[in-house]
Amino acid sequence: MDLAHERYEELERHILETNPSADVERIRAAFEYANDHHGPQLRKSGEPYIIHPIAVAEIVNELELDQDSIVGALLHDCIEDTDSTHGDIARLFGVQVADLVEGVTKLTRMQYTSREDEQMENLRKMFMAMAKDVRVILIKLCDRLHNMRTLQYQSDKKQKEKALETMEVYAPIAHRLGMQKLKWELEDLALCYLDPVGFHDVEEELANITTLHAGFLDNMQAHIEHRLAREGVQCKVYGRLKHIYSIYRKMYAQNKTLNEIFDLYAFRVIVEDIPACYNVLGCIHDMFKPVLGRFKDYIGTPKPNGYQSLHTTVVGKDGIPFEVQIRTWQMHQTAEYGVAAHWKYKQGLANSRLGTEREFEWVRKLLESQQDTDPDEFVRTLRVDMFSDEVFVFTPNGDVKSLPAGATPIDFAYSIHSAVGNSMTGARVNGRIVTFETPLKNGDIVEIITSKSARGPSRDWMKICKSNEARNKIRQWFKKERREENIATGRAMFESELKHAGLTLSAITASADLLDTLLKRVRFGALDELYAAIGYGGLSAQKAAGRIKEEMTRLGRLERQRAEQEAMQASLSSGETVYPSTAKGSAQVPRRSTSGIIVEGLDNCMVKFSKCCTPVPGDPVVGFITKGYGVSIHRQDCPNADPARRKPEEQGRWVKVAWADTGDSTFRTSLEISAKDRDGLALDVAMALSAQKAKLNNLSARSQPDGYAIINLELAVQGQDELTRIINKLSQINGVFLVKRAGG
Repeated sequence: MDLAHERYEELERHILETNPSADVERIRAAFEYANDHHGPQLRKSGEPYIIHPIAVAEIVNELELDQDSIVGALLHDCIEDTDSTHGDIARLFGVQVADLVEGVTKLTRMQYTSREDEQMENLRKMFMAMAKDVRVILIKLCDRLHNMRTLQYQSDKKQKEKALETMEVYAPIAHRLGMQKLKWELEDLALCYLDPVGFHDVEEELANITTLHAGFLDNMQAHIEHRLAREGVQCKVYGRLKHIYSIYRKMYAQNKTLNEIFDLYAFRVIVEDIPACYNVLGCIHDMFKPVLGRFKDYIGTPKPNGYQSLHTTVVGKDGIPFEVQIRTWQMHQTAEYGVAAHWKYKQGLANSRLGTEREFEWVRKLLESQQDTDPDEFVRTLRVDMFSDEVFVFTPNGDVKSLPAGATPIDFAYSIHSAVGNSMTGARVNGRIVTFETPLKNGDIVEIITSKSARGPSRDWMKICKSNEARNKIRQWFKKERREENIATGRAMFESELKHAGLTLSAITASADLLDTLLKRVRFGALDELYAAIGYGGLSAQKAAGRIKEEMTRLGRLERQRAEQEAMQASLSSGETVYPSTAKGSAQVPRRSTSGIIVEGLDNCMVKFSKCCTPVPGDPVVGFITKGYGVSIHRQDCPNADPARRKPEEQGRWVKVAWADTGDSTFRTSLEISAKDRDGLALDVAMALSAQKAKLNNLSARSQPDGYAIINLELAVQGQDELTRIINKLSQINGVFLVKRAGG
């Protein structure tokens, strides 16, 4: 028996253990179909490709999904990677399975103007498929989990890309679906590739502290079990350690040590019914000293993803704090498997109903928020909407509203209805008038004061509100009600940003062809449309000006290349040698050099690029003849190359140098980022670099005592143009106030 059939037989045994009445003939037929169609295809590991669909089906079975889901998992790559079609699968296995396979199939790559455009379109299609049948995303998550488990066979670049996408998209989706077990594994696997040093540091510290507290989990578990048995409570108790990524976030983002993390150890007590949950809570508080402010009742107020549990943090006699989570068995299933557990209870419902239930309302809201939103902002705010902590507040009638942490009365008003937010004139929290900027806290009772004569929202509200839903509804109001005002405001903002970018409006409107090309770069058909989008907040003026400048630079470079080619053709016919022009401050140089540098007209000198200023092609440079190491290349603005600081006896060792045609070569350079310290800053920097496809060699971050942070980057770039784009992208990150080059 070959490896593929061995693995399938093992899968079939597990399926029958989970569901003895499963139609294994149908499942086997799906395996044979996939095995035949994938044929000799191999994975990067060298295994037959069919091993991957079998592994995905195994994870789907662990979630105890239905047979269509298992069959869909076995076939999920057939449409993409083989000659199989939707019609073929529908004929053999049914339309539902064919729709699942088509929904899970990786989306066709299209030509988008940016990575953000592509990612937003892929996410939009994914959410639309999810809204029709939630099993699509469940299989997709299982597919991603197995890919992450086998990521070691991919290249370093592919590892970082996949890990970042997992952390940015798939882990948040698992979080919103309540699938904590799967989310934790995705996060830990992604962190292992995004920051291997940090991952292993936490892993090592965790091993040390658990050795120090050896036996703590077992002893405390036995102690709790003994007390609850005395009280006559039927329950199951078990302890666990917090997963690595969760510890990493608290240690690095909040600058905490392991000893300062209160929920490093956690115990779960699973009981039969809700009254028993509160009975156990009383026993735990009687046994141990509760930590004030660390109790949360998610049974009375469930999370939006359906999670229910009582959480309390207590301190034992040995002074070690730990968390206790108390829940029923059904709550436990929902906590571990989220919507997958929900699916088991809903199998009798039509898929059309499943997509419209309250549990999936957030999918509809995400689709709505994508309308008229800049792709970069959509991808960024997706993580905020899906990964942020929540606050639970009440309407005067006692209805619960879940909002992002730090939400304001503006967010609350728009969560009720657009009309309430648009006509809001004031707000009361717990009976007292408050300002619109007031952050809401758990348990607040919020009342919105409205007026028919209200003039509508203020533009400043978009800076105050925290939820993407509120921001989108405000943007929609301005788009509909204030077009002329938007155009005037947008034009002023755009001209201001063009000035900062060193451009003028007359320069980009010099010809109709040029203007048309530039507008296509920002995805608009006319200048007024661009102004209006900037005016109502659909696109930032800074981003629009940045993209225009990039396109102008690209067009100018093409023009120079054409001129050089014409000059070269002329020189060939006349016999005269003509060299192409280089960056500002450089001399005329031959086209090629082994080092990328021409020294006093010589192209074979031994050179090294100084680490103090890390020059790249395009920088004005100067050379210094070293003793035994050839010529050291410095940027002209490097302090070590400052003419005023040069020693008189070394004046003769400074020589003129210029860049040659470096082709596709890359050069190492360093950047220093100064920013306001906050959670997720390093992750946002990594995302920005990934968006620019930057080659990152090293990243280190350190917090400052004054609440600021310094991040040092070492990159490999082809030249100054690429480096400028990266610096502009990093400068747009929330909280960043300075990005500078080493030695500048």
